Amino acid sequence: MNTDPIADYLTRVRNAIKANHRVVEIPASNIKKEITKVLYHKGYIQSYRFDDSSIQGTIKIALKYNPTTKAPAITKLQRVSTPGLRQYVSSDNLPRVLSGLGVAIISTSKGVMTEKECKTENVGGEVLCYVY
Repeated sequence: MNTDPIADYLTRVRNAIKANHRVVEIPASNIKKEITKVLYHKGYIQSYRFDDSSIQGTIKIALKYNPTTKAPAITKLQRVSTPGLRQYVSSDNLPRVLSGLGVAIISTSKGVMTEKECKTENVGGEVLCYVY
């Protein structure tokens, strides 16, 4: 049994990047699917596919690398809010990651979104992770 599925998701992606894998397969959940969509729309992953053939389903993520230098698009994935210590922010205290170069993924009442989308929607929520 996994106590923190989001941390497991981030660790699997992080380990796949360190091992220079092209594709990583992760057990699916609704929040993991939403985080995957945010990473895709922000250009951190090349593509993704949801496979719902089994009971839980899986997420297949094609990781993105620079074609010339083979450097990964994701430099760091950092979990912020943990089950033991939840981190909530209001709409006027949204975090900036690397002075705006990174992305903070936030779970709000309107869904999972980045801190910039939260600013335009004027909502706060739980800070899930930082990506840069």
